[in-house]
Amino acid sequence: MRWHQKGYGGERRSPEEVKRDGWREQGLLAVAVDDERLNWPERELIRQLGEKLYGARPQTKAVRNE
Repeated sequence: MRWHQKGYGGERRSPEEVKRDGWREQGLLAVAVDDERLNWPERELIRQLGEKLYGARPQTKAVRNE
C-alpha cells in the first residue's frame, strides 16, 4: 500500500454525494426503493418506475410461522 503526501491522495466521496452530483451534473437519479426519506406513495412510484424500466426484482423467500 502506498502512502501519499497530504493533498495528493484525494478523499473518497460518500454515496450520497455521488448520487447528488449525478443528479445535478447528468440528470441521473439513484434512489433506493426503501429510502426512509420517502413516504409510501413516493416509494411505490419508484418501485413501479423501476419495474417498468428494468423488470421485476427477484423475490426473496418470505418466512412464515405456521
